[in-house]
Amino acid sequence: MDDTLLSSDHLAWREVVRDFVAREISREYVRACDVAREYPYEAYDKIVRAGWLGMLVPEAFGGAGFDLLAYLLMLWELGRFGVDFGTVFAIPAFCVMNIVRHGTPEQQDRYLRAFLEGRVRFSISITEPEAGSDVAAVSTQAVLDGEEYVINGNKLYASAAHVKDNVICMLVRTGPVGGRHHGLSLMLVPNDVPGLTMDRLPTVARRATGTNQLYLQDVRVPVGNVIGVAGDGWRLIMEHLELERISVATLYAANAQQAVDDAAAFARERIQFGKAISSFQVIKHTLAQMQTEVDAAAALVQRAATRMAAGRPAVKEVSMAKLFASETLYKVAGEGMQILGGAAQLPDMDMERYWREGKQAMVGAGSSQIHRSIIAKEMGL
Repeated sequence: MDDTLLSSDHLAWREVVRDFVAREISREYVRACDVAREYPYEAYDKIVRAGWLGMLVPEAFGGAGFDLLAYLLMLWELGRFGVDFGTVFAIPAFCVMNIVRHGTPEQQDRYLRAFLEGRVRFSISITEPEAGSDVAAVSTQAVLDGEEYVINGNKLYASAAHVKDNVICMLVRTGPVGGRHHGLSLMLVPNDVPGLTMDRLPTVARRATGTNQLYLQDVRVPVGNVIGVAGDGWRLIMEHLELERISVATLYAANAQQAVDDAAAFARERIQFGKAISSFQVIKHTLAQMQTEVDAAAALVQRAATRMAAGRPAVKEVSMAKLFASETLYKVAGEGMQILGGAAQLPDMDMERYWREGKQAMVGAGSSQIHRSIIAKEMGL
């Protein structure tokens, strides 16, 4: 992000997080989690102990009460060495805000302190086999039975749903299937509740976070697990998605910057025809274009975040940031693969991981095509 637009407090905070990542986490740890497809519980616990998990949670609930930009600067540093790693912390952070903003006092008492202490995690589950970009097509049914809802259906691509002590913020249909935007509800579903089974999918990206398919057969949850009001899920999930999208856009831009930095460092050291390949005009121009596009992505993220922090409408700006940052990550990581040549194929060089995450970035949290449609709609087209 543009340092000249950041306050001295924000700049100091960014350095604190950067130093923490270098000292307590490391690039090697991020890489190892990806290779082993292991959720980074150790790093997660370190973030809990640092008190950073509740960056956006108001102080009245025991959180840090930081502003949006400070939260995104933390994600920037956590996501530099891998979008997947940063996602581990972004997902529970933007999910818990559903409870902060719309939860009942009972939900807030039960979950917020436990979340801040690392005793409970949160994830989100929206997508279904027939409801991806068409979110309103969600058909997983929750039928009221006395003081409980009985849920039946199938969810897909649920990131981090399998991790221990996790509660899934699940979009379900409590009204008529043909209701489209009406009759949807956001519901808290613990991942160990009877009747819920899941398969972890062998995806090309999100290897540490993990991606799951969920099967719900007569799953029972209390009426009190509905966030907000039953039937108001569409409004809540649209609000949720705005925070989710600016969060992941930040991770994409941060990782794209690291891809440029890694490619430039390699080019300075790689000798061919008797000199560093960074001296070749084709390489210099490629790196210059890469940096230009990353700076543009970061600027779009910063602009959208500033509007959100000021309470101004930012649907178009967030979609622009998410769209451009995701495609920029994929593009610059692809150029990085070319600059590294054969070395790019090795996990130890990290570039292939950036490239894989860039491909996922163009689909997750709304595909590029969906975001172009959102932008066009906001333009009045």
